[in-house]
This record gives sequence, structure tokens and C-alpha cells, in this order.
Amino acid sequence: MRRVFGSHDALLVGYLADLLRDQGIPCVVKNAYLAGAAGELPPTACWPELWIADDRDEVPATRLVEAYLAEPREHPPDWVCPACGEPIEGQFTACWHCGAGRPEDDP
Repeated sequence: MRRVFGSHDALLVGYLADLLRDQGIPCVVKNAYLAGAAGELPPTACWPELWIADDRDEVPATRLVEAYLAEPREHPPDWVCPACGEPIEGQFTACWHCGAGRPEDDP
């Protein structure tokens, strides 16, 4: 077994595990439930880690992970709720304050 990725972001590690499995690369996520030990252990030692089962898969697994991480991610622009004027972060499609939806002319 060989470690190919680790991050504080458990969702990212889980997504990358699914990505590798979809490509036929057997893998496991270690430390998925170790966050509660942070403080007793160094925080980075508690991060979820992605490990491949077969060392021969290291090169394709690393390439897949690096390719995913290198893809540019566009974040929608922040917007202001037309109903109540509340500033809203771009990833949300509805106002947290009043529930009004993002205006249709915004992405």
C-alpha cells in the first residue's frame, strides 16, 4: 500500500477515492474518523489520507489526483438578494436570510 494524497478536507479525499475506484484503482481512505484525536496528536497526523492497494498503481493514481487538483475551478460571483439586500456568497442559489432565489440573470 502507498499513500497518494492527504488533506484536511475529508470530502475531497473521499471524492478522489471515488475517482480512483471509477478508474479501476483499488484504494482506501485512512484516518477518516481520526479528527477527534487532534490536539492529542498533531493535526496533520489526523488528516484523512488516500492510499492505493497496489503499488503498481502509484503512477496512474498520482496522475489522476494531480490532474483533478490542477483543473481550474470557477467560483460564481457573490450576489445581493433582490428581496432583502443581504450579500450572499456566489456558491449559494438562495438567500440564507429570506429564502429568495438568485436572480435569473446571474450565473
